[in-house]
Parts: sequence; structure tokens; C-alpha cells
Amino acid sequence: MGQDQTKQQIEKGLQLYQSNQTEKALQVWTKVLEKSSDLVGRFRVLGCLVTAHSEMGRYKEMLKFAVVQIDTARELEDANFLLESYLNLARSNEKLCEFHKTISYCKTCLGLPGTRAGAQLGGQVSLSMGNAFLGLSLFQKALESFEKALRYAHNNDDAMLECRVCCSLGSFYAQVKDYEKALFFPSKAAELVNDYGKGWSLKYRAMSQYHMAVAYRLLGHLGSAMDCCEESMKIALQHGDRPLQALCLLCFADIHRSRGDLETAFPRYDSAMSIMTEIGNRLGQVQVLLGVAKCWVARKALDKALDVIERAQDLAEEVGNKLSQLKLHCLSESIYRSKGLQRELRAHVVRFHECVEETELYCGLCGESIGERNARLQALPCSHIFHLRCLQNNGTRNCPNCRRSSMKPGFV
Repeated sequence: MGQDQTKQQIEKGLQLYQSNQTEKALQVWTKVLEKSSDLVGRFRVLGCLVTAHSEMGRYKEMLKFAVVQIDTARELEDANFLLESYLNLARSNEKLCEFHKTISYCKTCLGLPGTRAGAQLGGQVSLSMGNAFLGLSLFQKALESFEKALRYAHNNDDAMLECRVCCSLGSFYAQVKDYEKALFFPSKAAELVNDYGKGWSLKYRAMSQYHMAVAYRLLGHLGSAMDCCEESMKIALQHGDRPLQALCLLCFADIHRSRGDLETAFPRYDSAMSIMTEIGNRLGQVQVLLGVAKCWVARKALDKALDVIERAQDLAEEVGNKLSQLKLHCLSESIYRSKGLQRELRAHVVRFHECVEETELYCGLCGESIGERNARLQALPCSHIFHLRCLQNNGTRNCPNCRRSSMKPGFV
């Protein structure tokens, strides 16, 4: 298969994919991979296969094609192709919750000599790195990366990238419990979809609606949360987006748990867990188990809750997510306190405070923990985070943590 025929077949596959005929598109692209002698065409079709398998939640297949794409890029001896393939390798590892590997491959991308693709893909590299840092609960580094990605988006008028960064920032602020910003950023993403997204994939709308649903639930606006989650789920089902279906099921379960409807919550958690396990989203599995444990606590079934927490703790440690570990130690602490088991209680209190130190989740001005309750936060240009009220009441002109930065609020 020559260059022209390869191009035609890639385009045919794209048309099938965009019309939701995913399996047929995969068949076309796989045939191109088997028969084409055009290295550039093979590189492009591998990129299509990486994207398709990512959206279907087939992350191990995604990783396999990303590795082959790197080999193809090396044959082409082109730094632009190498940058793109390393970014796909980073994303594959991000999806599989291999966050240290993700960061390593992103650094490889950033270390490549000047390339044409650098200006276009630099923001996507920073976004993937930020998501990995967030997966490891390294909040300052995550925020630095998200800010870089947002600057790339603004400097290059890349509304699509800005939309994705806003969704990640929504997740960031949901985790540190500034629920106002957790809603603001995905709402901004939804505005971008409305203003610029006429030719975009519907996944961008679905993604923004899901993150809005999470924020609305945390704010206690359960009706709005349900509406947004239903819209996101509808699109996810239409497009066969298994990862997003799992996240929506988790959100539905959390909404029902917030309403006290545990009978409805449990089967949603089970369905979410089934998909999370199938696709390999270990951090998602931790979040499901945390919700299930809270349900058992609400039912006073404390031993069942502890069994679930133990499973979740193993996964959280495996992934390296300190915030999940912190939450699980906090929940264990409350259970052992109610059971009057002092030795176990003390062990979890110690680990809880160790996790707080490791995540640096405390305000450098008042010393209180960040993320214990809903509070308005403000990041400085150095990406250190403080309570907004503390910054407003503070008389110094430099960052209280690093002493170098201006007190002017940061970009995000």
C-alpha cells in the first residue's frame, strides 16, 4: 500500500470513527498498519489507534500502539514525530495510573531539541504532567503544570486545550475543597464548548458536564449535579466512552449516597467498579471503594467498612495517591474511635498527619489543613496555595512559603 492509498484509508477510518462506527474504523486502520510501506502514514495511523483505544478505555492496547509509534518515529529520525510519540506514551501511562512513568516521559518530551511540534504540543505535555502530579497528590507541582498548559492555550488561541485544562483544574480544586473554583473551571470549559466547539467532538461537552456534576454534588446542589451527570452519561453511552461511563456511574452513586439513598447507591458503585477494573483505572477504583466504605459506615456496618478501606488503602499505596490514603486514614480513625480501639486509632492518627505533611496540604499563614472543609483558596504565581482570607489579612508582600514571589494572585 503506497502513500496515496494510505492517506485515503486513514481518512476513511476517521470518517467511520466520527460517525461512531468505531470497530469498522479500527479494522480499516489495522489493515493499513499491516499493508502500508509508508512510514509517515504508519505513524499517523498509530496515532489514530492510540486515540481510539484511549477513548474506549482499552489502555493496555493504547500503550502497545504508543510503543510501536515510538519505534516508527525513530525510524523516521524526526524530532517532531518523536515528541508526539513520547506524549502518547506519557498519556498511556497516565491512563494506567503509572504516574511516575508519565512524568518521566513528559520530561523526555520537554528535553527534546527545538521542534515545530513543541509550540503545539508543549501545552498538552504540561497538562499530562499536571494530571500525573495530581494523581500523586503533589498539588503545587500539579498547579505549576496546569498554569503552564493554560498559558500555552492562551498564547496559541487553543480553546480545545484550554477546555481540557479547565476540567483538570476543576478536579484539582474539588480535591483541595475549594468548591467554588471546582465549579468555576468546568463551567468555563462548558462556555468554551458553547462558543468554539461547533466542530469539536462531543466528548468535550461530556467532560465539562461531568466535572460540573462533581462540583454541584460537593456544593450540595444535588438536582443540578444529577442533570449534568445525566447529560454527560448520555454522550458517553452514544460514543462508547467506557472511562467516562465509569466516572458518571461513580458520580451517580455519590449523589444517591449524599441523598441517603444507599439502596440505589450500592449498585451504581458496583457498576462503576466493574468498568474501572476492566479498563485498569486503579485510582478510580480507590474512589469507588471510598464511597462504598462511607455507605457501610452510614449503615453502622463498621467491620465491612474496614474491609473495604483495607482494599482501597492497598490500591492507593500502589498508585501513590497520598490524598486518598489521607482520606482513608481519616475514615479509619473515626471508625476506631467509635469502637474505642485506642492502639489502632493512634496508628491512623499518626499516618493521617504524615500524609498531611507529605501533601503539604496546610496553609502557610494560619497553619490549618487545606482540604478538610470547603474554603476559598488562592494560588500565588509560585503555585503555593493559601486560604484567601489569610492572604487578604496578611501584611507581607512575598509568599510566606518561599519568600520569593509577589503576593499578586496567580494565573489560576
